[in-house]
Amino acid sequence: MLKKSALLDAIAGTNRGLLASEQQKQSILAAIATLEDLNPTPRPVEAANLLQGNWRLLYTTSKALLNLDRVPLAQLGQIYQCIRVETTSIYNIAEIYGLPYLEGLVSIAAKFEPVDGRRVQVKFQRSIVGFQRLIGYNSPEDFIQQIETGKKFTAIDVPINSDTQQGWLDITYIDNDLRIGRGNEGSVFVLSKT
Repeated sequence: MLKKSALLDAIAGTNRGLLASEQQKQSILAAIATLEDLNPTPRPVEAANLLQGNWRLLYTTSKALLNLDRVPLAQLGQIYQCIRVETTSIYNIAEIYGLPYLEGLVSIAAKFEPVDGRRVQVKFQRSIVGFQRLIGYNSPEDFIQQIETGKKFTAIDVPINSDTQQGWLDITYIDNDLRIGRGNEGSVFVLSKT
């Protein structure tokens, strides 16, 4: 699809938005809006087969995520959002790189509840921050399996009060390999299925 490739071309070279100029940001937001108008899945939340899986962040306007790259001596690696439809679980995983042997990980586990055909309510449940080696991190898939078995990690591993820490996400576009979402804080997310 021509509009999809235009968005991906606009995003290329922006390092998920970290390096995007104001002009690029405006062009990207316009390309996102154009693609959202062409969403082939009118009720994305009900498309479990499309939602399910591991998604890699391509672009965002989320200051919280982009600020992870501002930690001294550290560089933001891949960011994943892994959705498990059967358990209504979402796992956000950000890999942090820097000094050898001190690779880090920032992760949030949450539950989601469909509100309508486009929106999910997200309740954050657990935060895990630590060194990849101490956690035993190899891949998002392996890490999620450990979380789901109830493993307590050698890290800052704390429960989150889901009554106070929650938000919503509108899924505004989804197909077999691309998803666009808009969050309650005004952030935009573009992800590709891995």
